[in-house]
Amino acid sequence: MTRLEFFYDLTSPWTYLAFTGIQPMAEQYGVDIEWRPHLVGGVFNAVNQELYAKREAAFSNKRITGYTLKDLADWARLRGIEITWPSFHPVNAVKCMRGCFVAEEAGVLLPYSRAVFEAYWGRAEDVSDEGVLAAIAQHVGLDRDAFLAGITRQEVKDRLRANTDELIERGGFGSPTIFIDGEDMYFGNDRLPLVEAALRAKRA
Repeated sequence: MTRLEFFYDLTSPWTYLAFTGIQPMAEQYGVDIEWRPHLVGGVFNAVNQELYAKREAAFSNKRITGYTLKDLADWARLRGIEITWPSFHPVNAVKCMRGCFVAEEAGVLLPYSRAVFEAYWGRAEDVSDEGVLAAIAQHVGLDRDAFLAGITRQEVKDRLRANTDELIERGGFGSPTIFIDGEDMYFGNDRLPLVEAALRAKRA
Protein backbone atom coordinates (compact mmCIF):
# COMPACT_ATOMS: atom_id res chain seq x y z
CA MET A 1 0.00 0.00 0.00
CA THR A 2 1.41 3.38 -1.02
CA ARG A 3 1.97 5.76 1.88
CA LEU A 4 1.15 9.43 1.19
CA GLU A 5 1.99 12.05 3.83
CA PHE A 6 0.97 15.71 3.60
CA PHE A 7 2.79 18.09 5.95
CA TYR A 8 0.91 21.36 6.06
CA ASP A 9 0.49 24.75 7.70
CA LEU A 10 -2.89 26.48 7.44
CA THR A 11 -1.38 29.96 6.99
CA SER A 12 0.24 29.18 3.62
CA PRO A 13 -1.81 29.98 0.48
CA TRP A 14 0.13 27.50 -1.61
CA THR A 15 -0.71 24.85 0.96
CA TYR A 16 -4.41 25.72 0.67
CA LEU A 17 -4.13 25.11 -3.07
CA ALA A 18 -2.32 21.81 -2.59
CA PHE A 19 -4.72 20.72 0.16
CA THR A 20 -7.56 21.21 -2.29
CA GLY A 21 -5.78 19.53 -5.20
CA ILE A 22 -4.33 16.46 -3.51
CA GLN A 23 -7.58 15.07 -2.14
CA PRO A 24 -9.24 14.14 -5.46
CA MET A 25 -5.87 12.88 -6.71
CA ALA A 26 -5.46 10.54 -3.76
CA GLU A 27 -9.02 9.32 -4.20
CA GLN A 28 -8.41 8.67 -7.90
CA TYR A 29 -5.39 6.48 -7.12
CA GLY A 30 -6.93 4.80 -4.09
CA VAL A 31 -4.42 6.18 -1.59
CA ASP A 32 -5.19 7.43 1.91
CA ILE A 33 -3.57 10.70 2.96
CA GLU A 34 -1.77 10.98 6.29
CA TRP A 35 -2.38 14.57 7.35
CA ARG A 36 0.65 15.97 9.23
CA PRO A 37 0.03 19.47 10.65
CA HIS A 38 3.23 21.32 11.47
CA LEU A 39 4.42 24.84 12.18
CA VAL A 40 6.07 26.26 9.09
CA GLY A 41 7.54 29.16 11.05
CA GLY A 42 9.43 26.65 13.17
CA VAL A 43 10.81 25.06 10.01
CA PHE A 44 11.89 28.44 8.62
CA ASN A 45 13.58 29.38 11.89
CA ALA A 46 15.54 26.14 11.86
CA VAL A 47 16.58 25.71 8.24
CA ASN A 48 15.33 28.58 6.06
CA GLN A 49 15.77 31.87 7.92
CA GLU A 50 16.87 33.66 4.76
CA LEU A 51 13.30 33.30 3.49
CA TYR A 52 12.16 36.19 5.67
CA ALA A 53 14.52 38.65 3.99
CA LYS A 54 13.70 37.27 0.54
CA ARG A 55 9.97 37.55 1.18
CA GLU A 56 10.27 41.13 2.44
CA ALA A 57 12.37 42.09 -0.60
CA ALA A 58 9.98 40.38 -2.99
CA PHE A 59 6.90 42.13 -1.65
CA SER A 60 8.59 45.52 -1.82
CA ASN A 61 8.84 44.98 -5.58
CA LYS A 62 5.50 45.86 -7.16
CA ARG A 63 6.15 43.73 -10.24
CA ILE A 64 6.84 40.62 -8.16
CA THR A 65 3.90 41.34 -5.87
CA GLY A 66 1.57 41.84 -8.80
CA TYR A 67 2.65 38.63 -10.45
CA THR A 68 2.44 36.65 -7.20
CA LEU A 69 -1.15 37.77 -6.66
CA LYS A 70 -2.01 36.95 -10.27
CA ASP A 71 -0.41 33.52 -9.90
CA LEU A 72 -2.46 32.84 -6.77
CA ALA A 73 -5.64 33.98 -8.51
CA ASP A 74 -4.92 31.73 -11.49
CA TRP A 75 -4.32 28.71 -9.25
CA ALA A 76 -7.37 29.50 -7.11
CA ARG A 77 -9.54 29.64 -10.22
CA LEU A 78 -8.16 26.27 -11.32
CA ARG A 79 -8.89 24.74 -7.90
CA GLY A 80 -12.31 26.35 -7.62
CA ILE A 81 -11.58 28.27 -4.41
CA GLU A 82 -11.33 31.90 -3.32
CA ILE A 83 -7.97 33.33 -2.26
CA THR A 84 -7.37 36.88 -1.15
CA TRP A 85 -4.26 38.29 0.55
CA PRO A 86 -4.83 39.38 4.17
CA SER A 87 -3.28 42.76 4.86
CA PHE A 88 -1.95 41.40 8.17
CA HIS A 89 -0.24 38.32 6.70
CA PRO A 90 1.69 36.52 8.10
CA VAL A 91 -0.04 35.77 11.41
CA ASN A 92 1.09 33.65 14.32
CA ALA A 93 -0.09 30.17 13.35
CA VAL A 94 0.55 28.39 16.65
CA LYS A 95 -3.03 28.33 17.96
CA CYS A 96 -4.73 27.39 14.71
CA MET A 97 -2.18 24.64 14.10
CA ARG A 98 -2.61 23.24 17.60
CA GLY A 99 -6.30 23.23 16.81
CA CYS A 100 -5.66 20.62 14.12
CA PHE A 101 -4.86 18.03 16.78
CA VAL A 102 -7.94 18.89 18.84
CA ALA A 103 -10.03 18.59 15.68
CA GLU A 104 -8.33 15.33 14.75
CA GLU A 105 -9.21 13.81 18.12
CA ALA A 106 -12.86 14.66 17.41
CA GLY A 107 -12.75 13.26 13.87
CA VAL A 108 -13.13 16.62 12.12
CA LEU A 109 -9.57 17.43 11.06
CA LEU A 110 -10.39 17.95 7.39
CA PRO A 111 -13.49 20.12 7.94
CA TYR A 112 -11.55 22.17 10.50
CA SER A 113 -8.54 22.58 8.22
CA ARG A 114 -10.71 23.63 5.29
CA ALA A 115 -12.64 26.06 7.49
CA VAL A 116 -9.43 27.72 8.71
CA PHE A 117 -8.12 27.98 5.15
CA GLU A 118 -11.40 29.53 4.01
CA ALA A 119 -11.50 31.96 6.94
CA TYR A 120 -7.93 33.19 6.47
CA TRP A 121 -7.44 33.02 2.72
CA GLY A 122 -11.04 33.40 1.58
CA ARG A 123 -12.36 36.03 4.03
CA ALA A 124 -9.14 37.52 5.49
CA GLU A 125 -10.08 36.66 9.08
CA ASP A 126 -7.33 36.70 11.69
CA VAL A 127 -6.94 33.03 12.60
CA SER A 128 -4.50 33.87 15.38
CA ASP A 129 -7.48 35.33 17.27
CA GLU A 130 -9.09 32.91 19.73
CA GLY A 131 -12.56 34.28 19.02
CA VAL A 132 -12.18 33.57 15.31
CA LEU A 133 -10.86 30.08 16.02
CA ALA A 134 -13.64 29.33 18.51
CA ALA A 135 -16.23 30.29 15.89
CA ILE A 136 -14.55 28.00 13.35
CA ALA A 137 -14.47 25.18 15.89
CA GLN A 138 -18.17 25.61 16.59
CA HIS A 139 -18.90 25.66 12.85
CA VAL A 140 -17.34 22.20 12.42
CA GLY A 141 -19.16 20.75 15.42
CA LEU A 142 -16.69 21.31 18.26
CA ASP A 143 -17.48 22.86 21.61
CA ARG A 144 -15.92 26.33 21.72
CA ASP A 145 -14.68 26.17 25.30
CA ALA A 146 -13.39 22.62 24.98
CA PHE A 147 -11.53 23.58 21.81
CA LEU A 148 -9.87 26.60 23.43
CA ALA A 149 -8.89 24.49 26.42
CA GLY A 150 -7.62 21.77 24.11
CA ILE A 151 -5.13 23.97 22.30
CA THR A 152 -3.41 24.73 25.61
CA ARG A 153 -2.84 21.06 26.49
CA GLN A 154 0.80 20.00 26.70
CA GLU A 155 0.11 16.87 24.65
CA VAL A 156 -1.21 19.00 21.79
CA LYS A 157 1.78 21.34 21.99
CA ASP A 158 4.12 18.36 21.95
CA ARG A 159 2.46 16.79 18.90
CA LEU A 160 2.81 20.01 16.90
CA ARG A 161 6.46 20.33 17.88
CA ALA A 162 7.10 16.66 17.08
CA ASN A 163 5.66 16.96 13.57
CA THR A 164 7.65 20.14 12.95
CA ASP A 165 10.88 18.57 14.18
CA GLU A 166 10.23 15.43 12.16
CA LEU A 167 9.79 17.39 8.95
CA ILE A 168 13.07 19.19 9.55
CA GLU A 169 14.86 15.92 10.28
CA ARG A 170 13.51 14.41 7.06
CA GLY A 171 14.83 17.26 4.91
CA GLY A 172 11.74 19.46 4.66
CA PHE A 173 11.99 23.24 4.48
CA GLY A 174 8.46 24.56 4.00
CA SER A 175 4.77 23.91 3.43
CA PRO A 176 3.29 21.94 1.83
CA THR A 177 5.71 19.02 1.87
CA ILE A 178 4.57 15.67 0.55
CA PHE A 179 6.23 12.30 1.03
CA ILE A 180 5.49 9.13 -0.89
CA ASP A 181 6.51 5.95 0.90
CA GLY A 182 8.52 7.82 3.48
CA GLU A 183 11.50 9.06 1.47
CA ASP A 184 10.29 10.45 -1.87
CA MET A 185 9.80 14.17 -1.05
CA TYR A 186 7.94 16.85 -3.02
CA PHE A 187 7.66 20.51 -1.99
CA GLY A 188 5.02 22.94 -3.11
CA ASN A 189 1.64 23.07 -4.78
CA ASP A 190 3.22 23.14 -8.23
CA ARG A 191 4.74 19.70 -7.63
CA LEU A 192 1.37 17.97 -7.54
CA PRO A 193 1.70 16.83 -11.18
CA LEU A 194 4.93 15.06 -10.15
CA VAL A 195 3.16 13.51 -7.17
CA GLU A 196 0.43 12.28 -9.49
CA ALA A 197 2.99 10.83 -11.90
CA ALA A 198 4.61 8.94 -9.03
CA LEU A 199 1.27 7.60 -7.82
CA ARG A 200 0.38 6.55 -11.35
CA ALA A 201 3.67 4.71 -11.71
CA LYS A 202 3.16 2.90 -8.42
CA ARG A 203 -0.32 1.82 -9.40
CA ALA A 204 0.99 0.51 -12.73
